[in-house]
Amino acid sequence: MAEHDFRYNLLNPAHTLNECRALSPGLYQVTGTGGSIKTGDTLLVTLKGSRDLSMRLTVDKVRHLINPPGQWLAVAKGPVFKELSIHSWKVDCDACGARLDFEFAVDGGLGKQAQAPAAEARIAELGWRQHGGKHLCPKCRQEENP
Repeated sequence: MAEHDFRYNLLNPAHTLNECRALSPGLYQVTGTGGSIKTGDTLLVTLKGSRDLSMRLTVDKVRHLINPPGQWLAVAKGPVFKELSIHSWKVDCDACGARLDFEFAVDGGLGKQAQAPAAEARIAELGWRQHGGKHLCPKCRQEENP
């Protein structure tokens, strides 16, 4: 099983993602070119409307198309979103004042109360630490725990 990176920032015309759409929550149809996709492979795709968020999809079925050459159509499983919402937030380090401008994804159907936990999870992914309402950047976090 291989991992194929189809994020927008790669800009590789021989290895591109043409479409990724949700068939139902957690089930996606993906069309792309290149990459020799096989069942069980993982696809890393950019979330629509985001500058740097991506999600991992696991290929259940793949069909390689004859025309155009190299194009394929896959059905893949991934994160379950009924209504995908992407938010941009900023947080400052309480020790040194460094600012983190970040994006996070949340299921919009869960309401506003789901935003803070999703934001805190994203901050942790980026190496920041939150404790008692205070945030520490990765540098200050290391200095605190040598």
